[in-house]
Order: sequence, then C-alpha cells, then structure tokens
Amino acid sequence: MSDSPLVGIIMGSTSDMGVMEDCSRQLEEFGVPYELLVASAHRNPEKVHEWASSAGDRGIKVIVAAAGKAAHLGGVVAAFTPLPVITVPMKTSDLGGLDSLLSMVQMPRGVPVACVAINGAKNAAILATQILGTSMPEWRDCILAMKRDMAAE
Repeated sequence: MSDSPLVGIIMGSTSDMGVMEDCSRQLEEFGVPYELLVASAHRNPEKVHEWASSAGDRGIKVIVAAAGKAAHLGGVVAAFTPLPVITVPMKTSDLGGLDSLLSMVQMPRGVPVACVAINGAKNAAILATQILGTSMPEWRDCILAMKRDMAAE
C-alpha cells in the first residue's frame, strides 16, 4: 500500500473540520492515505484552482469536497480536475443544510459530482475507498471486510 495520498479532502472553512473528522478517521481506519486542505472557492479561488488542477499529478485518485450554504467548492474543484469528486453538504444554521445539498446535486451538465447526505463525511470516505477499489484490489478487499463486519453485527 502506498504512503502517498490517494484521496484529497478539501473544505471551505475550518468550521467544517468537526464533521470532516469523520471522513479522515474512516480513511485512517481503512489505511487510505489522504491529504487535507482548507480553502474557500470564494475567498481563495486561486488556491483552490492550483490544488484541484494539480491533484492528479500528486497521485490523488478521488477528491472529497465539503462546503455549506451556497456550497460551490465541489463544483469548482470538479471544473478543474478530471478526478471524481464526492461532495459533503454541511448542515447550516440557515436552512439545515438543504441549501448546501441542493446546490451540490444541481451541478451543470459536464461538471458532475457525487453527493452524500448532509454531514455524511463517513460515507464520503467509504465511497472514495470504493472508487479506489475499482482498480486497486487492496481497497476493494478493505470494503469487503467492512461489509462482512457490518453483516456480522
């Protein structure tokens, strides 16, 4: 297994970190190496562009993007990379995360993103690992073991 990051996690604000720890913890439990960045599509567009457009060159295979409110981060990242992007809509005080969810699932044609549940960071990590498993047997085996464990509970 590689020590180089295979999953890139990006979030728009440090306030998202509490929820996104579920994503990083699940990846750590699987042993999937990842990198993490906090950068807003609105406040740091150049930083997001550079990170997303160079992700594949750094060995990243899947990106998880978390954002709240207008939640443009996942779509912006998807515009700059050919890699699959999984979005995590963050629960918000204004509309409970429905604003985030709807903005993520309504991406324009040609800029698809996958979307998990509001605050569904753990599922984002599982889906990222499943995507890795399509071409990397060690991650497929990891998911199969998780499913066996769940069935035994």
